[in-house]
Amino acid sequence: MSKPDPERTDHELPELGDDFFARARPAGEVMGEAFMARARRPGRPKSASPKVEVKIRLDAKVVEHLRETGKGWQTRVNAELAKAVKQGRL
Repeated sequence: MSKPDPERTDHELPELGDDFFARARPAGEVMGEAFMARARRPGRPKSASPKVEVKIRLDAKVVEHLRETGKGWQTRVNAELAKAVKQGRL
């Protein structure tokens, strides 16, 4: 084992040894189920109408044009398609 780097050693904290891990308990047992229920929700909330990933082949010039419109182009394409469906054009 290499010598510890004194710049990275925190002398105020003890090293965690086998005895520490032998006494360890699951977080749900220590923190309670209410805490764990909140902790299990990382990221965004679930959408009521989630998007579906699809693969579609488009002409290169079409994709180039859409990308040139800037960030969010896929969202704008989705909005236009949704509008066309709602109006009965698709």
